[in-house]
Amino acid sequence: MNKQAVLSLSGGMDSSTVLLRLLADGYDVTAVSFDYGQKHRIELERAQELVSYLCNDDIGIANSIRYRQIKLDGLVDLLDSNLVEGGDEVPEGHYKEDNMKDTVVPNRNKIFSSIIQAIALSIANTKQCKVEVAMGIHAGDHDVYPDCRQEFRDADYEAFKQGNWDADQVSYATPYLLGDKFDILKDGEVCCKLLGLDFDEVYKRTNTSYKPTAEGLSDYKSASSVERIEAFLKLGKKDPVEYVDGWDTAKLHVEQILAAHE
Repeated sequence: MNKQAVLSLSGGMDSSTVLLRLLADGYDVTAVSFDYGQKHRIELERAQELVSYLCNDDIGIANSIRYRQIKLDGLVDLLDSNLVEGGDEVPEGHYKEDNMKDTVVPNRNKIFSSIIQAIALSIANTKQCKVEVAMGIHAGDHDVYPDCRQEFRDADYEAFKQGNWDADQVSYATPYLLGDKFDILKDGEVCCKLLGLDFDEVYKRTNTSYKPTAEGLSDYKSASSVERIEAFLKLGKKDPVEYVDGWDTAKLHVEQILAAHE
């Protein structure tokens, strides 16, 4: 039996790369996405598109992925965040600016983590095996999102162990906790080669934009998009997702923002 992992798959670049890393390392992955009323619901479509692409018989890893989308959208009018439907405008600019705190969704990772832990422990009990809980959190998130810090992960895991029998069968995998989006993208490139995947075909099936158009085109002014584009610029690759006004305009805009923050 292959190693087992449960992944919170948002449809973004980070968690999608964790999925690649797990597959490259020989895991069977139960990937779970959450619909919590986010404005950027295109990420859920991207997650499904990526899973469908990876499960193509020609690729040969179809049996290694089980995917589920879980609806939590009944929370939407109860959550105070610019990221959910009905919230204020998603801020623009550099991801280190103070207004990025407006993109925090209260207790989001704790909500996700509790569900993922429950699934992981259920798999561990059923299969009598160890299970990894995987998340794509990274160092670039630490300043803005407290629930992406190691201190939170440790406290959350301790609460999980206190509240469940045999919880030591479940452990955490956060491979990019100390890296940034550039490190994630570099590893994604490595994983694509190991798995025989086309890099562009993988990453065009991801979304990092918090302000996509109704047609699914990515913006290039929200902080999440700026951070993604910066990673592609450092890697020396064109981002395969479609941007409003095109890649060249998006690239120039981010270059100007980065120059202003040097």
